[in-house]
Amino acid sequence: MSISRLGYTLALIGGILMVVFGILAVAQSTFRAAFYGWGFFNGGIITLLAGIIAVIGASRVRELVWAIILIVIGLLGGGLGGLLVLIGGILGLVASVSRQN
Repeated sequence: MSISRLGYTLALIGGILMVVFGILAVAQSTFRAAFYGWGFFNGGIITLLAGIIAVIGASRVRELVWAIILIVIGLLGGGLGGLLVLIGGILGLVASVSRQN
């Protein structure tokens, strides 16, 4: 298995986990929003959007720009999904830099 294929797999799995965790966080926070305000709602939305972008960008992990985008998304998303996206982005970055030389 090549480095770029491993990066794609990790970024895709991490993106799917981020989407699932984002949906769960939004579903949980909608019940709390009536009592505590909208502060709990933001973390779930960010994780959900970052997961969707990670799933879309996982197929382009071999490109330098998308590898950097996935690294930033992994840092912003956090958690297990964010860690997998971060590692996938780093592997994609290594594959794109080694392919250019």
